[in-house]
Amino acid sequence: MENVISTEKCRNSIKALEDAMYVIGGKWTLRVIIALKDGHTRFNDIQRTIDGISAKVLSGVLKDLEENGFVKRKVDIGVPVVVEYELLSYAETLQEVLSALVSWGEMHREKVIRKQEELV
Repeated sequence: MENVISTEKCRNSIKALEDAMYVIGGKWTLRVIIALKDGHTRFNDIQRTIDGISAKVLSGVLKDLEENGFVKRKVDIGVPVVVEYELLSYAETLQEVLSALVSWGEMHREKVIRKQEELV
């Protein structure tokens, strides 16, 4: 009986992870959220901040983030038209995840560098 419960718990965990990765697992998604969090609100500013992202891809990521309730798109119909993006409060639910990933990434990078230095 315990094995059945363990298997079901594992399946539930995997499903929850799949749901999370579906929303935030894209190559560029968390990068865009970090750029917005750091105050880059205009489309071109976001694109310049994230090395390698194309305008088409950025547009798609921003649209997905808007559909998932992380971002609000604001259009100022002046001359020129200004489009800005604002993180919504729901994006704050990712703060702990982002902090953990950044910390782990820094630790992993240091480990890789140390290993490379040992080989030289």
